[in-house]
Amino acid sequence: MDRRYAASIGGGAASVPVSTVPALVADRARRYPDAVAIAGPAGRVTYAELAEQVGAVTRAAIASGIEVGDRVGMWAPNSDRWIVTALGMLGAGATLVPISTRLRGPETAEILRRSRAKAVCTVQEFLGHDYPSMLADSGLALSNLEHLILLDDSVGEAAPGWDISSWAGFLAPGTVVPPATARECAASVDPESLSDILFTSGTTGEPKGVLATHRQTLEVFSRWSDAVTLRPRDRYLLVNPFSHTFGYKAGIIACLLRTATMVPVERFEAERALRLIESERVTVLAGPPTLFTDLLAAGHRDHILGSLRLAGTGGAVIPAELVERIRSDLGVPYVFTAYGLTESVGVVTVCPPDAPAELLAETVGKPLPDTEIRIVDRDRTDVIPGEPGEIIVRGPNVMRGYLDDPEATAAVIDTDGYLHTGDIGTLGDDGYLRITDRLKDMFIVGGFNAYPAEIERVLLQHPDIREVAVVGIPDPRLGEVGRAVIVATDHTLDPAAVIEWSRTRLAGYKVPREVVLTDHLPRNAGGKVIKGQLRNPA
Repeated sequence: MDRRYAASIGGGAASVPVSTVPALVADRARRYPDAVAIAGPAGRVTYAELAEQVGAVTRAAIASGIEVGDRVGMWAPNSDRWIVTALGMLGAGATLVPISTRLRGPETAEILRRSRAKAVCTVQEFLGHDYPSMLADSGLALSNLEHLILLDDSVGEAAPGWDISSWAGFLAPGTVVPPATARECAASVDPESLSDILFTSGTTGEPKGVLATHRQTLEVFSRWSDAVTLRPRDRYLLVNPFSHTFGYKAGIIACLLRTATMVPVERFEAERALRLIESERVTVLAGPPTLFTDLLAAGHRDHILGSLRLAGTGGAVIPAELVERIRSDLGVPYVFTAYGLTESVGVVTVCPPDAPAELLAETVGKPLPDTEIRIVDRDRTDVIPGEPGEIIVRGPNVMRGYLDDPEATAAVIDTDGYLHTGDIGTLGDDGYLRITDRLKDMFIVGGFNAYPAEIERVLLQHPDIREVAVVGIPDPRLGEVGRAVIVATDHTLDPAAVIEWSRTRLAGYKVPREVVLTDHLPRNAGGKVIKGQLRNPA
């Protein structure tokens, strides 16, 4: 994982040593100053202009006292400013902590506390939620948090212990920092330093921060970009949340690597997405399967979508029929799927865009170059080809570990450097990986990972719930949704009221869609809940 890396310029052109994200931004501005970096209804930003705006953020961060190694939370919807701010903070040597806008105050505060974030970049309001107020009302002490920076045009109000800055107010002090100082700071970033900490919940329900470096991020997503055929001057509609690897690394970072144009969308609405594809001549679109089913149901024939050449999806079972409809009805000739997890820096395999629909539906493709996959049994012995076992992975895409948790790290990364994914699959003679099951209880709601243990831990805070088990059940649109089976202390407990209570404490995709009351949970001889019976009750 310490090998030298050269990011290819524009896919196939001469390569230069680029081993940090700030160096990549500077390189693109120098070599392709007039290429369009960001586009959308608000206008165009060239790569030269992007570098200038990123530099202004780096200068402001330095003026604010943000130093090399400090952690900065990014709790805001997709936007031009998210991109510019994140890249600027990386230029200051900070480590990003992307946070989903679906998370509520207590969930976000816990991530900021765990990461010891010095600053958080957010917005005043999004989808009816006041983000600074949610954070202030969380009740969790955030002793490290000094700055709350608003990325929208709100003024912001004072809050105990935090310096709340408007966007203009944040940038203003940076004007006294010489641009050369910002450039020197960005150039000094160590390739092996942490670029980001992405939090994901494990089966224990406790959040775990996944550590990744600049070098491995660029290496992995340069190879991903090659595998999916992302090209220079592609116009990529960035629908996936930047808080997720799919949006941040397979979106922003991949576009920088290939000098593609980013078209950020703060939230997905099928009709608006169709209009943007038409008006911005979008060539690349990626998202969970639900995104494409929604587009197909939203009057796509009323729009000119001929610019689309590449579609990508993953995170759930992909029916062959859906692949065929993306190609025939939406007119996208190339479709790829992929498999990965946060601990694998987001990607392990890619099924190539020209593969038959059946192969895209039945497999998750082949490993990226220099990524090794083995299928092992419980004794960590290789199974015979074609037999199912746990998928373990070794390569540059294995995380550096979990934040402040060496025991959890050692539990998933063995002494030979293999990441134990917890997923069950088979590896065919053709080199294609097939996922057959999960060791973990995780289920996937519209492309988002939901962890029963985390949801159960929150539901048990309800005064009328004595026991609870959460499982994933099929859903025609989202793939899976949560079912909570509850043993109540009060038999008059209203299931609908439990769901509403959950909405104030859990991200929307984690909220159970169904609540079932029972007198007892089925358990085996060892006392463990038999969740199979809860998914398929007699």
